[in-house]
Amino acid sequence: MEENKELVFRIQKLINENKEINSQLKEVKQKNEKLEDENRNYKHLIAKIPEDALPKGLKSAPKSKTLRFKMATVLYLDIQGFKKISESMKSSQVIDELDQIIFHFNEIVEKFKIQKIKTIGDAYMCAGGVPVKNITNPIDVVLAALEMEDYLGQLKDEYEEQGREFWDLRLGIHTGAVTATMQGRKKVSYDLKGDTVNIATRMAAASELGMINMSIMTYEMVKPYFDCEYHGKIPVKYQGDMEMYFLKRIKKKYSEDRKIGTKPNEIFRVKYLIRQFTDLQEMILDKLERELPEYLYYHNYKHTIDVVNQAELIGYGEGVDDEAILLLMTAALFHDAGHTIGYDNHEYFGTQIAREWLPKFKYTQKQIDEICEIIMATKLPPDPKTLLQTIICDSDLDYLGRSDFIPVSNTLYEELKAQNKMASLNAWNKIQVKFLSVHHFFTKTANSLREVNKQAQIERIKALVNWDED
Repeated sequence: MEENKELVFRIQKLINENKEINSQLKEVKQKNEKLEDENRNYKHLIAKIPEDALPKGLKSAPKSKTLRFKMATVLYLDIQGFKKISESMKSSQVIDELDQIIFHFNEIVEKFKIQKIKTIGDAYMCAGGVPVKNITNPIDVVLAALEMEDYLGQLKDEYEEQGREFWDLRLGIHTGAVTATMQGRKKVSYDLKGDTVNIATRMAAASELGMINMSIMTYEMVKPYFDCEYHGKIPVKYQGDMEMYFLKRIKKKYSEDRKIGTKPNEIFRVKYLIRQFTDLQEMILDKLERELPEYLYYHNYKHTIDVVNQAELIGYGEGVDDEAILLLMTAALFHDAGHTIGYDNHEYFGTQIAREWLPKFKYTQKQIDEICEIIMATKLPPDPKTLLQTIICDSDLDYLGRSDFIPVSNTLYEELKAQNKMASLNAWNKIQVKFLSVHHFFTKTANSLREVNKQAQIERIKALVNWDED
């Protein structure tokens, strides 16, 4: 019997050790992925620096680097009618017209922050999610494809009115992993390889004139926002039959030009920014993890994650719309970013960082201004003026009504002590008792979630205080 107990004890110990190892392995994998992403971004930046401006250690680096991207969206466009038109026009005129089309395509690609890969004759290829990964690349590429199709369609109508022949196109899109070879320093270019490129090419070949044909992989990622039509299947090596879909237009409820459906409206733009928030959050949290001072035991990146999550939760509880949720989550993400600059007035510094970052992520000036006002509302003592400001204040001080209030409060004490801002734990607990006694949550949602527990925390922390000690 004793032997069985010993065996059970050893098995349980092994199970616990295995869990710990798996947890550590998961953490190592996540850190490794982050390092790979940082390395890829640094390589891209270094490639843009002139050779003579680089430190000696970097000058010997090879000019060709191979990078792998887990998710990219490749667009392959084949302009049709080149031969036929060249027979009835001077070759120089044909090339000039083709150059004009390619030039406009380049402008569209740049507008949507897509990477042009190459132009070979009358074929054009570009990719989203390269060289910097992002979650929105399928949407970016599909929007670019619609603009390309619309532009070529308008030109075709003009030419046909003049009795002249014009180009048609076949366009294919596929989303998947790619391998990119980066070349050059002053002018960086990328050569893409892999099944994703081949499948995008096949999508174009299987398309019809004037149509945008995409794989089921791309379709699944964009179908909430675009009207599509099933177009059959094609056999793909090692993958079996792959379904295809014609891209028709942006859904009417998301379209500014409801008849044509090529331009997104404000509702679409908000949906896009919410989806893009994942990329923004990853970059800011990475910045916080790297740049926050070590003594910030409370105002660390984990606190930022908590506030983002709570702002979203309370926001939905208060019934605000999608754009308000976006503004709340973004303000929560930046509300303590100013600690990378300084402790005092960190709210103001956070607004400066937000104003630097958010234009790059397509936020409007009006949205940025409101986000900064929400951030400033977190400055103590809280005095919110709008519903969104009350939500961020309740989210920021959510820990006051949580069961882990005392250990979290202790981390804030350690943070203040490290900066010689607090003499003793007893003095800190006295301050917390006074603060808790006058504090109130502003929103109905926070009150229903935390107020009862907050009252219990007051009694718990009172029991820890020595009122006779100065």
